[in-house]
Amino acid sequence: MTLTVNGEPRQSAARTVADLVGEPRRGVAVAVNGEVVPRRTWADTALRDGDRVEILTAAQGG
Repeated sequence: MTLTVNGEPRQSAARTVADLVGEPRRGVAVAVNGEVVPRRTWADTALRDGDRVEILTAAQGG
């Protein structure tokens, strides 16, 4: 299927957010089609052809 990940088209066999992102880790947030996906539901959140996924990583700065 084709997903748009962080603004870039990508072919993916991932069936869920967890398949796409991997193990949940601190400082990572995911939104699918503009809706934030709670980390505890990544494994249960299905992806569909055409979904827009944003993967955000917190960064420290000053």
